[in-house]
Amino acid sequence: MNNLTYRTFKDKLFFYLICTLASLTVVPLFAIIWELIQKGYKQINWSFFTETAPSTLDAMLARSTGDIIPGGIANGILGTLLMVIIAAIIAIPTGILVGIHLSEHPKTKFSNITRFITDLIQGSPSIVIGIIAYTWVVKPLGSYSAFAGSVSLAIMMLPLIVRSTEETLKMLPGSLKEAGLALGASYTSVVLKILLPSAFGGLFTGILLAISRVMGETAPLMLTALGSTAINWDVLEPSSAVPLLIWEFYNDPNLIDMIWSSSLFLLLLVLTLNLIAKRIARKWKIQ
Repeated sequence: MNNLTYRTFKDKLFFYLICTLASLTVVPLFAIIWELIQKGYKQINWSFFTETAPSTLDAMLARSTGDIIPGGIANGILGTLLMVIIAAIIAIPTGILVGIHLSEHPKTKFSNITRFITDLIQGSPSIVIGIIAYTWVVKPLGSYSAFAGSVSLAIMMLPLIVRSTEETLKMLPGSLKEAGLALGASYTSVVLKILLPSAFGGLFTGILLAISRVMGETAPLMLTALGSTAINWDVLEPSSAVPLLIWEFYNDPNLIDMIWSSSLFLLLLVLTLNLIAKRIARKWKIQ
């Protein structure tokens, strides 16, 4: 075997090895999705999205007769949407502004400290974020609330938005800012009207990934939002969320079917957001 043949063989060997290992990483995902579909599809109906969580008695009676458990997770869906929207309102402007600062002033002492704190928050366990939000919001307000849950989710969203903004802006050619300044535009106008629109794809992708990251969190919401059996639009009152309902269903043997259906819904929702983020990233890729 000559040198060229050996190198070709080695190249193909490593190529197929990498493809095999990459394929193996997808197997757990499909196995989880299949398990959830197999056990959770029966509960997915119109009532699942429009009614609140069933009681233990309703679930017990339905299981004894072999019927579908009545009720749904409407209180969890609306609670999740409410808290995620408030968290996004808090985290997105803050994260983008911090990311702009880190991109424009990367080597200052303040930027280094900010970057370190951002990385520290990103690596912190979610339960720690929940304790911080409990101390900052729940105790001063005197009650658990959707707003407290939103604050904890916003803290978790910030690192992803900050770093995605910083890295996306760094990828933009310097000629964009130079051209804007040369035409007489102010620095603020250049950033808001030239740099941010040019980096829209990366920014929006980071925002969607941050939202999908926090949408399935349970631990911080247990210490802040607490949960509610009814649909609650008051942000200063306890509110439910899909992850909280899954935890509550887990503690009740009669509601085990609701666990699979709720988990299937949450997984598909997060998966959809990730696919949208990937599609946007490809479409708005910076050349």
